[in-house]
Amino acid sequence: MIVNPTDNYSAGEQGLGYIYQPRFALLQLLKLPENTSFLIEKDDDLDFLDENGIKTLSSLKHKAIGDKLTDLNIDFWKSIRIWLTRYKRDDRINSNLRFFLFTTSSISPSSFLNKFSLEQMEKNSEQLDKVISEIEEAITKSQSKLIAAIATEFNELKNSEKSDFLSRVVIFDNSPRIIDIPSIIKNQYMRSIRSEFRNAIFERIEGWWNDLIIEQLSRVRTDAIYGYEISDKLHQIAEEYRSDNLPITFRERVPAQEIDVEKDNRLFVVQLREIGVSSSRIRNAILDYYRAFEQRSVWARENILISKEIENFEDRLVDEWSRYKDVVFEDLNEDTAEDVLIAAGKALYRWVDIDSGNIHSLRIRERVREPYVIRGGFHILANNKSNIRVYWHPNFMQRLSSILGTNI
Repeated sequence: MIVNPTDNYSAGEQGLGYIYQPRFALLQLLKLPENTSFLIEKDDDLDFLDENGIKTLSSLKHKAIGDKLTDLNIDFWKSIRIWLTRYKRDDRINSNLRFFLFTTSSISPSSFLNKFSLEQMEKNSEQLDKVISEIEEAITKSQSKLIAAIATEFNELKNSEKSDFLSRVVIFDNSPRIIDIPSIIKNQYMRSIRSEFRNAIFERIEGWWNDLIIEQLSRVRTDAIYGYEISDKLHQIAEEYRSDNLPITFRERVPAQEIDVEKDNRLFVVQLREIGVSSSRIRNAILDYYRAFEQRSVWARENILISKEIENFEDRLVDEWSRYKDVVFEDLNEDTAEDVLIAAGKALYRWVDIDSGNIHSLRIRERVREPYVIRGGFHILANNKSNIRVYWHPNFMQRLSSILGTNI
C-alpha cells in the first residue's frame, strides 16, 4: 500500500526516527573530540560524555518536512520531562549535565523556544527570568495533562534551580535529515579519501557502526563507544583503498546456501575428487572459491581494479603453477601407475592449498595478504570449462570429456 506522506496515521517519520539515531550519532562523534564517549538509549536518545566529565543528553526528533517547533510542541515538553528527571537525580545545580534537542523542524519565529537556540546559549539572569515567565505562560495556556504534569515537576525546583536547569537547554533546529547525513560525512570528514571510493567506504563504516549500536542496545557491549574508535576504523578501511591494497570484505563469510560437498559438481570440485581430496578440504576449497569470486565482484562494482589487473594476476598464478607442476610431474610418464599419478596431483594441490597463499609474488597487490584471494583464484581458474588453465591430476585434461560426460 502506498501511504500519502501527509497522512496523519503514517508511521514513516516515526520509523525514520529510530534509524536516525545511530546515523546522527555517527555524525556527532565525528564532529566531537575523539576522547568523547557515547551511549545510545541510556539517559536519553544519545548520551555524550566529554573528557571534563560533562554529559550531554541529546533528544532527537526527525520530523516531516516543513514541521515547526512551537511553544506547546509535545517533542520539546517530553524532552523537558526526561531532563528534569535526570537533573533531579544527579543533584540538580551540582550535576554535570547539558540538555540538547536536535530536531529537523525549524523553530516558529513567534515561539519563545527561539531563546533556546544555539545563538542564545549564553543566557544572562534577566533572559532566564523571562524564559521562566514564558514557560509558565505556555503551561497556563495548555490543556495537556502531560504538560500539566511537567509543570508540577518544574515548579518543584527553586528559582535558582529553574534558571540553572534552563541555562543548560539548547535547541538545534534544522538539524540534518537522515538522507543528508551521508553526504555531510563524505564531504566533510572523508576529504583525505579519493572521491570515487567514499561511497564504498561510507557503506562499510556505517555497517560496522550499526553493528556496534546493536551490540550496545542488546547489552552485548555494556561500555561506551569512543570517538577514536570511529577514527581508527575509518583509517583502517581507507587504507584498504590505497593503490597498493584492496578491501577485503569476505573474510569468514560463508555462502547463503548450505555447502553440500557430495552434490557439488562444479569442475573445480570434480578435479579435487579426482585426486582423492577429503571432504573437509573440499569444503575449504568451496569457501575459498566463494570468497574469491564474491570479492572480485565487489571490487568490480566499486570500480577499484585497474585495466587487466585480474588477467595479469591470473597469468602470474598460472605461470607459478606451471613451474611447480613441471617439478612435481617431472618423473611421470604414460606407464606411471594411477596411485603415483594421484600422489603427484595431491602434491601439486597441497602446494596451492598450503603454500601459495603466502607467496609474496602471487599477491594481486602488495598489501593484499588474504590467502583466499590466491587459493580461490586457483579454483576459479580450475573451474573454467572453456579454458581450463590449471589442474591437479596429471591426466585430467585427457580424461576431461569422460569425467564430465561432455565433449568439452
